[in-house]
Amino acid sequence: MSVIRRRHATELETISVTVPESGVEAYETAIGIVCTTVGIFEFDEAEKLWRVEGVKDVGHAEMELAAALAIAALTSGIETELERNRTEAEGWLARTYESFPEQNVGQRFTVRGSHLEEPGVTNRITITLDAGMAFGSGEHGSTRGCLRALELIAHRNPQRILDLGCGSGILAMAAAALFHRHVLATDIDPWSVRITEMNAARNGLSQFIEVRMGNGWSTPQIRREAPFDLVFANILARPLCLMATDLAANLTPGGTAILAGLLNTQMRMVLTAHRRCGLVLERHLREGDWGTLILRRPF
Repeated sequence: MSVIRRRHATELETISVTVPESGVEAYETAIGIVCTTVGIFEFDEAEKLWRVEGVKDVGHAEMELAAALAIAALTSGIETELERNRTEAEGWLARTYESFPEQNVGQRFTVRGSHLEEPGVTNRITITLDAGMAFGSGEHGSTRGCLRALELIAHRNPQRILDLGCGSGILAMAAAALFHRHVLATDIDPWSVRITEMNAARNGLSQFIEVRMGNGWSTPQIRREAPFDLVFANILARPLCLMATDLAANLTPGGTAILAGLLNTQMRMVLTAHRRCGLVLERHLREGDWGTLILRRPF
């Protein structure tokens, strides 16, 4: 618990921007540079506006934030005002608990916060996360889509599994709990690596999950363990497109990729990039405004 107290100081602030859909990816990346969790919410359906927000310590990484926002404005062509609101740490955590009820996903999985005292469902694979470190996990459409996709391909019984950009480690843990096999989980963010290690230990899955910090497909451990039978990549649409060639090269023949972190309107763009690399579409799933692609490398 001391880690959580240090991470969430007494004085917190919520920073946010309101942008059209075309600016969501750039500003999510910018805010994610200084905030450990970033939320994306539809702000105005008629005007197709989205709110991107995160919580950070007051005064933390102001120069980095300003630079990231400037880059987001330049790359997206959209300028917007940054809003700030003071957030009491206890109040923020209380609201986080309220927004993190037990989540049943598909037919097999339940995601629940460690703050819940009542017994969980016994006939499902239950993944327990600390709400203070994994805000919104299991509720976001991209995470739910990946878990549903995992159910659909479970009969393939993959042997070598990669969670690329693991975040809280929820997908790595779901695969480890379902198949009882080694899963490699990587992330470019050292805090995400630490959270995944803590969550794996909390769920009794440390013996199955190997966590490494690294930058995408250039991560040494990924190069050593490739190719993979199953790859999760719950990231963002543009990075997924840029990594399509590497993904195709690191999948076994017949291997499966589950891609998410993209809006429904971005699915065609991501699918086109991967089809050019020889991957084929098996299913696409929708969870509200968020899409998940199940792709496969032909034999």
